[in-house]
Amino acid sequence: QVQLVESGGGSVQAGGSLRLSCAVSGYTYSSYCMAWFRQAPGKEREGVAFIANDGGTGYPASVKGRFIISQDNAKNTLYLQMNNLKFEDTAMYYCAADSRLGGRCGGGFDYWGQGTQVTVST
Repeated sequence: QVQLVESGGGSVQAGGSLRLSCAVSGYTYSSYCMAWFRQAPGKEREGVAFIANDGGTGYPASVKGRFIISQDNAKNTLYLQMNNLKFEDTAMYYCAADSRLGGRCGGGFDYWGQGTQVTVST
């Protein structure tokens, strides 16, 4: 059974940093596209970082230069390093996996974790 378990969320002041982790089990981790999404109250869910199995990454403008996605295939763990956090980064953060294109992104995310809360105070 596929499982994604996030950790590392918490409260931080603006300008601070956090690193989120996502432990992956139940499938061949390296054959999936992985991503981090977030959803704030009253807002739509948005993707904030993507990584394909060839190591290619992508970020929206809102986090580019501040967030870094990475993975440790030996540990089956996905990470999101978040630097220079802003109040508007406050949200529930989710790890997700796209199994449909053999490691390339774009097939749709079919596995999700339960989320970890990130709260940034001014």
